[in-house]
Amino acid sequence: MARILVGTCSWTDPTLLASGFYPREANTAEKRLIYYARHFPIVEVDSTYYGLPSERNAGLWVNRTPADFTFNIKALSLFTQHPTPPSALPKPVREALGPRAGKGNLYYRDLPGELLDLVWSMFESALLPLDSAGKLGAILFQFPHWFFPGRDNLEYILTCQERLPQHRIVVEFRNGTWVDERHRDQTLRFLKENNLPYVSVDTPQGFRSSVPSFAEATADLAVVRLHGRNRETWEKKGITATERFSYLYAKEELEEWAAKVQGLAPQVKTMHVLFNNCYGDYAVRNAKDMAGLLRSLGLEVQEPVE
Repeated sequence: MARILVGTCSWTDPTLLASGFYPREANTAEKRLIYYARHFPIVEVDSTYYGLPSERNAGLWVNRTPADFTFNIKALSLFTQHPTPPSALPKPVREALGPRAGKGNLYYRDLPGELLDLVWSMFESALLPLDSAGKLGAILFQFPHWFFPGRDNLEYILTCQERLPQHRIVVEFRNGTWVDERHRDQTLRFLKENNLPYVSVDTPQGFRSSVPSFAEATADLAVVRLHGRNRETWEKKGITATERFSYLYAKEELEEWAAKVQGLAPQVKTMHVLFNNCYGDYAVRNAKDMAGLLRSLGLEVQEPVE
């Protein structure tokens, strides 16, 4: 039966800081991470999507958390073929790009091979403290809704794994075509054959970036990410990510996913259940409730270190 880790996709969101989750004395980044780790055994780092992590910060995360704490890392936007502002790239890359670095967002295809090699290398190096401490869980590759099924994109997913050979990458789609009636078997078979975990998601349905909410295991690690079901904000323009994921799951909705997790548990060694409805204290409340539900089902849920 799987060892299940339940947590959230952020511990630093301003609305969480304002929600009252952290006590008054947790008034620094160090104290907040220490406090978070007393409540949950895992967290996803989303800041690494917006800019390369630093080896120094990764070392601080190691020092501020218990020995068995786990960090999942969200891959840099450039690596998942999202538009990336030049400011998100390291200084040596910006300098090498010259005038091109001042012409708006860049895409993966815009960088020459030697600069891509450098960005990948710097990303991997920054994660070394987490990896060496045994605290690096998985690297999330969340591909955009314009990332369609096809040979080139399948090969690109493999390229991402080849770029990070000693790490576990997990794959989340934001285009439901990957798992529609025509493509689902092919997609899941591809992931299984390459030992790549499929990220099961819960999202609002009926949008171009919607993916069916089902649970699937394609490796010995299963990952579930729950984004909320706020239809009004899911694809709304001009709002923050926090506003987009503003949704508090009801008990019945959590029970629905607890049953899905229970079904996956015998198929894998480890499972990560992460709440991305990071508005106020919604994610931490739902994560605590989910952990309790899973324990009531007799599942092995890792306890945080008090």
